[in-house]
Amino acid sequence: MSADAAVLLALVLPAVGALGLSLVGRWPNLRETVTLLAGLATFGTVAGLVPEVAGGARPGFRATEVLPGLELEFELEPLGLLYALVASGLWIPTSVYSIGYMRGHGESNQTRFFACFALSISAALGVAFAANLFTLFLFYELLTFSTYPLVTHRGTPEALAGGRVYLGVLLTTSVGLLLLALVWTAQLAGTLSFTQGGILAGHADPLTGGLLLGLFAFGIGKAALMPFHRWLPAAMVAPAPVSALLHAVAVVKAGVFSLLKVILYVFGLDFLREGQISLWLMYAASATILIASLVALRQDNLKRRLAYSTVAQLAYIVLGGALATAGGVLGGGMHIATHALGKITLFFCAGAIDVALHKTRVSELDGVGRRMPFTLAAFALASFSIIGLPPFGGAWSKWYLLLGAAEGHQLVFLGVLTLSSLLSAGYLLPVVGRAFFAAPSEPGGGLREAPALCVAPLGFTALGCLALFFLAPALYALLEPLVRN
Repeated sequence: MSADAAVLLALVLPAVGALGLSLVGRWPNLRETVTLLAGLATFGTVAGLVPEVAGGARPGFRATEVLPGLELEFELEPLGLLYALVASGLWIPTSVYSIGYMRGHGESNQTRFFACFALSISAALGVAFAANLFTLFLFYELLTFSTYPLVTHRGTPEALAGGRVYLGVLLTTSVGLLLLALVWTAQLAGTLSFTQGGILAGHADPLTGGLLLGLFAFGIGKAALMPFHRWLPAAMVAPAPVSALLHAVAVVKAGVFSLLKVILYVFGLDFLREGQISLWLMYAASATILIASLVALRQDNLKRRLAYSTVAQLAYIVLGGALATAGGVLGGGMHIATHALGKITLFFCAGAIDVALHKTRVSELDGVGRRMPFTLAAFALASFSIIGLPPFGGAWSKWYLLLGAAEGHQLVFLGVLTLSSLLSAGYLLPVVGRAFFAAPSEPGGGLREAPALCVAPLGFTALGCLALFFLAPALYALLEPLVRN
């Protein structure tokens, strides 16, 4: 199979899987088998493209010309490959976890859940493979609509209210700001194609560039840059596997990936640096990091604490791109992968605690590490990675972000990154401390882990946080062409 055909196959497989799930939904075991097979086939196809892209090839295809100048076109480059590997790879443990969680909770409408999940992966891969802004915008919107039924899955008034915020914020930002940015970019540059070094240099002055960057930064609402972040904590009413999808596998990573890709291939690092066009975005990202971290410290609901942690961690990636330095871009790209594994583990753990002990608040977790040692040990390992401690993957992404700030002589942001790691420890380590060292709030009780299909995936992803520390050279080698002159 040619690499171009493999790109098409990877894009289509999850959608075909969604159709298959709809057809076999009345047979749960068969339905779940189809889910896992679709996930394995999709990841295998994407992983098979690594040698091609690492070797300098850019496989892809042109599907159709929708209107003159608006082409549905796909091309796989290093950053897109990394995001595709994250989305397709984490689909597999999330599917396994979802089976255990949905059965353990006795959730209804499970066929619809798994079908929409598959469609969202297809949309995420469309974002990853997009060769131009038009294609990215189309699949970005498809991702919003395919995940809305997951956010509102339980159908409760609270879930429907959360879904309205989710849909309202994401559609308002994309239609009101991002679409305007696309039209303005096309008018200035005469093209929407992603191009190494950017397409705006020579077509926009620094003031115009700064305004356009603002439209992109806030129009890509999935990046959750404050004040357009409310959709993310509002969506925490969804089941834990959906929270994992939102925070690690597809949705938020689609946001920061899209913004990083716009910075690289629409603006270009040289253009951003020369006019200090992105300086304001550095401060906006820093404010988001610090404010979201402080809010996370105050949250007693575990999933909301993790949600605000995600808002802060996403802003790391935005800051890395806004620095417009080699270290910043490499650190931001690495953080897409390291944060994904760390945060998916934390949400898996939160869901497992809910399934096994029906506890959702940090204040209820005293001593639960003695009843759920595997789950809370995984929570601790993922926390260490999110904080940025070696030997976990997050240490490398934060190291390169620090190097990026130093490279750009931005000492303020060195301080922000350092302080934010301390704040991360402040809202994550107390959970571990309560779980293992506080006296149990309930007397008695032996081991009571969640079902094995919940525990196995969180153990796998926790070990992945450790593995990424040693795989950092491979990540660096994959992403280095992004900043090569």
